[in-house]
Amino acid sequence: MATPVVTKTAWKLQEIVAHASNVSSLVLGKASGRLLATGGDDCRVNLWSINKPNCIMSLTGHTSPVESVRLNTPEELIVAGSQSGSIRVWDLEAAKILRTLMGHKANICSLDFHPYGEFVASGSQDTNIKLWDIRRKGCVFRYRGHSQAVRCLRFSPDGKWLASAADDHTVKLWDLTAGKMMSEFPGHTGPVNVVEFHPNEYLLASGSSDRTIRFWDLEKFQVVSCIEGEPGPVRSVLFNPDGCCLYSGCQDSLRVYGWEPERCFDVVLVNWGKVADLAICNDQLIGVAFSQSSVSSYVVDLTRVTRTGTVAPDPMQDSRPPAQQPPHPSAPLRRIYERPSATGSEPQRVKQNSESERRSPSSEDDRDERESRAEIQNAEDYNEIFQPKNSISRTPPRRSEPFPAPPEDDMATAKEAAKPSPATDVQFPVPKLEVLSRPPVVISTPAPKAESPIIPATRNEPIGLKASDFLPAVKIPQQAELVDEDAMSQIRKGHDTMCVVLTSRHKNLDTVRAVWTTGDIKTSVDSAVAINDLSVVVDLLNIVNQKASLWKLDLCTTVLPQIEKLLQSKYESYVQTGCTSLKLILQRFLPLITDILAAPPTVGVDISREERLHKCRVCYKQLRSISGLVKSKSGLSGRHGSAFRELHLLMASLD
Repeated sequence: MATPVVTKTAWKLQEIVAHASNVSSLVLGKASGRLLATGGDDCRVNLWSINKPNCIMSLTGHTSPVESVRLNTPEELIVAGSQSGSIRVWDLEAAKILRTLMGHKANICSLDFHPYGEFVASGSQDTNIKLWDIRRKGCVFRYRGHSQAVRCLRFSPDGKWLASAADDHTVKLWDLTAGKMMSEFPGHTGPVNVVEFHPNEYLLASGSSDRTIRFWDLEKFQVVSCIEGEPGPVRSVLFNPDGCCLYSGCQDSLRVYGWEPERCFDVVLVNWGKVADLAICNDQLIGVAFSQSSVSSYVVDLTRVTRTGTVAPDPMQDSRPPAQQPPHPSAPLRRIYERPSATGSEPQRVKQNSESERRSPSSEDDRDERESRAEIQNAEDYNEIFQPKNSISRTPPRRSEPFPAPPEDDMATAKEAAKPSPATDVQFPVPKLEVLSRPPVVISTPAPKAESPIIPATRNEPIGLKASDFLPAVKIPQQAELVDEDAMSQIRKGHDTMCVVLTSRHKNLDTVRAVWTTGDIKTSVDSAVAINDLSVVVDLLNIVNQKASLWKLDLCTTVLPQIEKLLQSKYESYVQTGCTSLKLILQRFLPLITDILAAPPTVGVDISREERLHKCRVCYKQLRSISGLVKSKSGLSGRHGSAFRELHLLMASLD
């Protein structure tokens, strides 16, 4: 009798090069779990079929990096927002641009389609939320209330509400029919990255960078439960289709949670890094993550995952004893969403702005839409997915087959693939991938014997450095025996130099730390500046940035000249630290500085006020100097460009 093959619970399905430059956003089609859309710094939107190596369609038209993409429920329309604030909607079945929507003044951070009506909601770095009518090509309503970038938008299943999550640590619920905010949910201590409605009940889940997930009752407008202790910032959550549990995509793991009371049913280790989106199909959870220009997809077999019942131990924290949970009584059902009786029925009427921003199509819009193209790169897959012979059996199919799981035993996989070397690491065990040819740019799925050109985010070597670049060339074969000695000699020289640098830096940090222990933050920063080593300043600012209460006005006068140097540095970490410090200063002190400078002079002598006025003048002069640098760098692409554009908005009052 043959021994049964034990399959894995979670496995990596595929890795592709999705764009010619960095990937900045992606989304999975929730209806099929098979369609993937990616947006990149190359200003393109590419569509892929999961577990197929070739790009189906490439959508062009944006002139700046695409930072947000979203598919509608039938997966017939796609909307993409760019760093410039423009929004474009494409009809995938007709393979053409449908609408170009303009109105935001900064990056588009979040998008969502209305579940029934032809509406799109957009959230931006400019803190505004806009509701667009795709048919009439105009803004229906603008919702104001957030003070920082809106990171996530979700319509309720009945289409009456809109939930928004922002960097200002709040979640807000908007009534579309009344055109006003229904409730605000505070409580998170960090930026809120994602919100998700329960598929049936009046319940909302929110995940934040403070490593917590909160559940909100939408009838009583209060918190139901709070799950703490996530291994990292919460970026993606998804309710099970029947609403029995919530899946949280954590750092390298999938966690299954319940509420009332809060408890963890199961933890599945998945080596997906920072997962960006989740979808469920055929009792399989599909997760996608991106790093630089590559996108990886993973599968979790939900039939082997505990979704109800007892609390599961956490394999990420084996030393922690499992929490004892009391028996869970059946929770009373909340109110159920009332969906329209027919999908073709007219959606709920949406309140419009008194200053309605509707406008008729202009010649400029027509020109933009003529310049937008849908390039079909794989006609066979496109016809199968978007041009089906029978509209009832659309593809990606409703009854698509689940992805086959690889064997649990790596040796069994090696024998099946008939590999002569037992050390071969079979990362992509899908049989189809072994016979597919790779176009030079579009696909990057390696065959088992090929070395992947993709450098993973978790690596033990620097990007772009090879040891051979630093070793002497072998001119004659007989001299090959001397190469090791020459190599070791050069390594020792470099090692000695590095030891001197690190020893000096350690000494400088000890000096700063000695002052820090006295409790005088200003003096410790002054000592770090006096050392004239930006690396020491960066190390110190990384500590100060973690606690905003340490910042004082006199500290700003010392730090601002250093921030100007950091923003011009060639090192990415230096620029990132400078942007973080400048953002803290602008948020905490810019209103104070402008108010003090605008205040009329007082009668008499007030020494403390004069000192404060002097500090404000110094800070204002330094901020004006930095504002020109920030404005010149706001046109950059990628993460730094977004940071500089946000700083430019915060410094608008200086102009």
